Amino acid sequence: MLSKEMQDALNNQINNEYYASYTYLSMSAYCESISMKGFAFWLRRQSHEELEHALKLFDYVIDRDGKIVLKSIEPPQSKYSSLLKMFQQVHEHEKEVTSLINKLYEQAINEGDHATTVQLQWFIQEQVEEEKNAREIVDKLKFAGDSSSALIILDTEMANSSSQAPE
Repeated sequence: MLSKEMQDALNNQINNEYYASYTYLSMSAYCESISMKGFAFWLRRQSHEELEHALKLFDYVIDRDGKIVLKSIEPPQSKYSSLLKMFQQVHEHEKEVTSLINKLYEQAINEGDHATTVQLQWFIQEQVEEEKNAREIVDKLKFAGDSSSALIILDTEMANSSSQAPE
């Protein structure tokens, strides 16, 4: 059984994962609005992956006889000044999620909650990939600069990418 503190912390992380899903879906809609279908595709898949993360934690709390408490989700940003700035936000968000997962892991260790530490190890490994993917996209967008041709090539790459797009 989960401690009340761990249950609350996991419920907060579930909310964070839902917010991430909602944010990436909003970013996808923005990309659709500027005809960047490849970026939109990647972000929609990322939104779906964040939803899966939320549900993975959701099921875990239930499996541990915990109580789920869903909270409201703040509306995400819907306009961006550039793809680069948007993906810099993606990268910063993923670094923040890593920090939150690390804090949960530390809390589980401090509580001697071995089952939760094992569960969170998957999320820790996942965040390494999430940060790497976001950082690589930022790097490519920086390299592309204002080149329309380069952005179109990157957009096509994002649509066809299986190594960067979540499963």
